[in-house]
Amino acid sequence: MRHIAIVGSGPAGYYTAEAALKQWGDGVRIDIFDTLPVPFGLIRTGVAPDHQSIKGVSRRYEATALTENVRFVGNVMIGRDVTISELQNLYDAVILATGAPNDRKLGLPGENLANVFGSAAFVGWYNGHPDFADLDPALSHDTAVVIGNGNVALDVVRILAKSNDEFEGSDIVAHALSALDASRIRKIVILGRRGPHQIAMTPKELGELAHLTRACPHVDASDLPDEADDAVLDPGQRKSVGHLRAFASANFCAEQEVVIEFDFFAAPRAILGKDRVEEVEVERTRLDNGKAVGTGETYRIPAGLVIACIGYQTSKIPDVPYDEHSGHFSNEEGRIRPGLYCVGWARRGPTGTIGTNRPDGFAVIEKVATDIGDGASKAGRPGFDALANERGVQYVKFTDWQKIDKAEIANAREGAPREKFVHVDQMIEAATRG
Repeated sequence: MRHIAIVGSGPAGYYTAEAALKQWGDGVRIDIFDTLPVPFGLIRTGVAPDHQSIKGVSRRYEATALTENVRFVGNVMIGRDVTISELQNLYDAVILATGAPNDRKLGLPGENLANVFGSAAFVGWYNGHPDFADLDPALSHDTAVVIGNGNVALDVVRILAKSNDEFEGSDIVAHALSALDASRIRKIVILGRRGPHQIAMTPKELGELAHLTRACPHVDASDLPDEADDAVLDPGQRKSVGHLRAFASANFCAEQEVVIEFDFFAAPRAILGKDRVEEVEVERTRLDNGKAVGTGETYRIPAGLVIACIGYQTSKIPDVPYDEHSGHFSNEEGRIRPGLYCVGWARRGPTGTIGTNRPDGFAVIEKVATDIGDGASKAGRPGFDALANERGVQYVKFTDWQKIDKAEIANAREGAPREKFVHVDQMIEAATRG
């Protein structure tokens, strides 16, 4: 019998568990650990609340979770309740699937001013992550600045720009919906250091901006390259730039409450204000061999809210080698050291789609299979249970999560699929009820 511990219950964790079941069938026992009492990681707290079709992938993970060979072990923090070395002593392989939940820093003067947030914090706020439920961003100024030219930036912009009615069918949490309904933001500026051809925004997400009921996107036509230059782009990128061209030709922004302004060739240099953000200092850039180079021309954007969507980093774990430059665990194709592995964003950084984690999970299980052979020498699940009992660790099982899930669905406001619990004690209370 092989005993596998997977740390992290998001897409990478469950795809890896699925791969282990296909590799060994009844010859494996898999425990999936998570700090939170609820599973699915990024699907629950990272995917935009108005993208419910994407969240549907959790049904696939649920099928894996309900097999007898797989167990969810929620509300267990690595380092507080159990260490990595202890897990390695108990399991034949420990696989870190912890994702990249931390914001990369801007590295700019003033980034610690009030009402300046990273996207992990801001997205966590409107998605009900317990770490960010009390963030309480002020939405009282008429201008917000969003830094970044990827899909996360588009998610943030779309959430800020939507009307209350447009959130019907979403699982945005009540505290965020109430704050957004009272928002006074009327202009959202998207800063990008490079130009339209360098964006990391996909056509679907860009296209959604054209269908908002009270907001419209605008692009300065002078920022766009000659249309003939689009021929060098791949089809998806060409379609994305096509949306930007449409935004440049639209003439209806004056009729809308909220304007979404794309500011290309614009690098933030400082965030200014006394106690909270009041302005963003920006330097105009130009491209030099594809890189953004400052021109020396600067200007300021008055703003009361800044959200940086510039990437994520994996959380460090004591005694696990870490690549500071790349922001993830040091590894060789998923191997950290004998018996310890990583997968997904914890292995490669925040790249690819949710589905990219599936082949990643299967690849690391192939390495585990080569390394551990028949297993059978470790205590596995019974060993962890004995340790948890000794330390008084009360973990949450998948059947407990199903109680939480049922309670959230029952608490949903009209037109919403659920109302998430945003504090761990609420989750635990629901899990132990009935």
